[in-house]
Amino acid sequence: METRANYILIGAFTLIASVALLGFALWAAKYSSDRSWNEFDVIFREPVTGLSEGSSVQYNGIAVGTVDNLQLAPQDPRQVIARLRVQANAPVKTDTRARMSMTSLTGSPIIQLTGGSPEAPLLVVEDSDRVPIIQTEASALQNISDTANRLVERLDQVLSEDNVARISNTLQNIEGMTGSIAGQREDLAAIIINARTASEQLEQTLTTTNRAMTNFDRELVQKLPTLVASLESTLARMDSAAGGADTILNENRAAISSFANDGLSQLGPTLGELRSLVRDLRRISDRLDANPARYLLGRDAPKEFDPE
Repeated sequence: METRANYILIGAFTLIASVALLGFALWAAKYSSDRSWNEFDVIFREPVTGLSEGSSVQYNGIAVGTVDNLQLAPQDPRQVIARLRVQANAPVKTDTRARMSMTSLTGSPIIQLTGGSPEAPLLVVEDSDRVPIIQTEASALQNISDTANRLVERLDQVLSEDNVARISNTLQNIEGMTGSIAGQREDLAAIIINARTASEQLEQTLTTTNRAMTNFDRELVQKLPTLVASLESTLARMDSAAGGADTILNENRAAISSFANDGLSQLGPTLGELRSLVRDLRRISDRLDANPARYLLGRDAPKEFDPE
């Protein structure tokens, strides 16, 4: 009986130790797993069609994790919160950005992480209960979708009822104008013939003008040495004349200075006396014209006898 009790105690102790070791191993594995992965949230403000839990997360084209969870934001259902499970050694920085991407035309969407400058700090939060949030940027698919929407809106504006009516009127006017032109085909042919004739005459005129300019240039080149020689001779003579005048001025500088100082000072009174003399002569001439006998004889002229 005692031997059987000992076996039961040994078995129970062995079972309890095995369970404890198994629990410790599971806890250590979970701790190690938690230590080798980091969690981040990405908030998308666009549809995430095709993205699902387990989708790949890449950092500049290298797989660094997966999408752990997808859910709508409780406060704003237009936003989608994606929980990322990223390797702990992935350098997620504060300037790292997340966007949706396609690995191929037929492949499923993934989350692509880009950016992360060397001087930027790692993305962490002080509160351990909160998960760091990676900022997003518009994906290429979203840009294409927005551009397509804008193009459709503009196309709707262009093809509005008013614009369609205007285009129809424009086409009718063009049709009427082409009909008028077709009716004046002979006049247009005559205009084209006249334009061709005028063009030929203009070409002949330009040819003649070009020939005349060529001859003129040739004659000018031939006469240019003679003209240059004559110009040099004329300039030499002018230089000699200027030198002679300069010599004369230097030799008679004293006389010219005396005339300028004395002669010109006397010229003013002389001109004044000459002006008075002219004025007196004009007065005498006026008196002679008015009554010559009285002015010359000092009496009135005799009256003519008028017989009765």
